[in-house]
Amino acid sequence: MRKPIMAGNWKMNKTRDEALQFIYAVSNRLPKNEKLDSIICAPAIILRDLVKRQGDDLRIGAQNMHEKESGAYTGEISPVMLQSTGVEYVILGHSERRQYFNETDEAVNLKIHKALEFNLKPILCVGESLEQRESGITHTILENQIHKAFLNVKEEELNNIIIAYEPIWAIGTGKVASAEVADEACGYIRSLIRDLYSPKAADQIRILYGGSVSTKNVDELMAQPNIDGGLVGGASLNADSFIELCNAAVK
Repeated sequence: MRKPIMAGNWKMNKTRDEALQFIYAVSNRLPKNEKLDSIICAPAIILRDLVKRQGDDLRIGAQNMHEKESGAYTGEISPVMLQSTGVEYVILGHSERRQYFNETDEAVNLKIHKALEFNLKPILCVGESLEQRESGITHTILENQIHKAFLNVKEEELNNIIIAYEPIWAIGTGKVASAEVADEACGYIRSLIRDLYSPKAADQIRILYGGSVSTKNVDELMAQPNIDGGLVGGASLNADSFIELCNAAVK
């Protein structure tokens, strides 16, 4: 059995005070860590404040990371800096990073290697646009993204990597891939890992669905055999809805 995950991506939201209010509101109300990995990926400026207050059943992650340990990269955050805050996870390759900041598959691969080097667990995002899905090339896009992201990644490192399937057309739009469509894509990603590594690796790696996940659709999504949890945007900003999502993941 793969341990389920519910990961919130706050994106560019919440001040320090708002973030702390959230942490206090979910404290002692989340499922136990042995049953679920509950994660909040927050803006870098407040990561240390949240780590200090995360408790036993919540873990904090970052939303991005530069592939270099230091250097003249104004405004960037290095893996060394993230490690020093005590965060455990980092989102890499989110479609918004790819779209707005020209992040490439090759850069994502470099970031994965560097994150693993500094004991950070990557949450790798992959997914197709609406135009690509309507053109029937979803599998081709996913294959290219997975193959490039996992270049020179060893099988024994997969235990520390999470994949999130996020169809770009469903992120922040209110549109949701049906549970069957989401599961088919996650199953295809699992088959790519099987081909790249082994059946055991494919069975063990955890694959999330992200794209307008809410309290209304989480039960149906979590019932699918290839979906191990959610990478949640807007619904993770409210403490009560995040708790509800986490509880749904362990039903």
